[in-house]
Amino acid sequence: MKPPGHPLDWHLHLGWYLAIVALLWLYLWAVRQPDQQATARQQVLFSGGLALVLAGVTWPAGDLAAHWSLMVLVLQRLLLMLAVPPLLIAGLPDSLLVRLTRPAPVDGVLRVATKPIPAIAIVTVISVGTLTSGAVNAAARTVTAQVALELVVLVGGFVLWAPVLSRLPGAPRISALGRGGYLIVQSIVPSFLSIVWIFARHSLYAPYAHRGTLLGMSPVLDQQVAGFIAKLSTIFVLWTVAYVIMNRGQVFAGSDDDDGTLIWSDVEREIERAERRERHHGPR
Repeated sequence: MKPPGHPLDWHLHLGWYLAIVALLWLYLWAVRQPDQQATARQQVLFSGGLALVLAGVTWPAGDLAAHWSLMVLVLQRLLLMLAVPPLLIAGLPDSLLVRLTRPAPVDGVLRVATKPIPAIAIVTVISVGTLTSGAVNAAARTVTAQVALELVVLVGGFVLWAPVLSRLPGAPRISALGRGGYLIVQSIVPSFLSIVWIFARHSLYAPYAHRGTLLGMSPVLDQQVAGFIAKLSTIFVLWTVAYVIMNRGQVFAGSDDDDGTLIWSDVEREIERAERRERHHGPR
């Protein structure tokens, strides 16, 4: 598969630019409402998350990830899965977070994603499925497939962090030890493909198999470096967060202390869930 032009040829990602500007405008409008105002710190965190999305999916990283370098694809995925979701969640005021997660379809997904075992399964399927040769080839062929895979990876990042972020309404109260253990498992299970990349003796992906790749690296070297970055970066980030959680008894992104106290948003969400069950199945 021949790559388009030079690795650093500029391409306009108009859809992503418009989407990020629209999201930022909606956020700033929402947090100016009297009942859901955000602090300056929250606004910086949310804006930073959007900036990382823009850096990861547009020129040059988005183009290099799609057509030239598995290493850049890995760096892009690390941004979308490990950095962006906690920043965006931390940037939402509690009242806005409750409102955004209240619709039944969103809350239904949340009920599953905040449980460690389903979260591990979902993240593993997304991590492996979006790195199959078919998925990578499709992203190299069409912008639609490229954007779709980037969005799926971003969703996988939210699922990865969901069991850790107890700010989410109705999330189960998992102990600090449980959250730390969950993150350690997440650092190992979904990233097993990195071992394959490190020891493979030929390029596994057609879009990156051409000569003259980024920084003059051969396709095999690019693949091996990608494997080391994927494995070591994931372990470093998730184990560091696990260490902080287990040693300080606090959840990631500045949430409340791990005292097991039930907060009103949890009670309200459970009442809403009970009312939905009663409407659909009748009283028990």
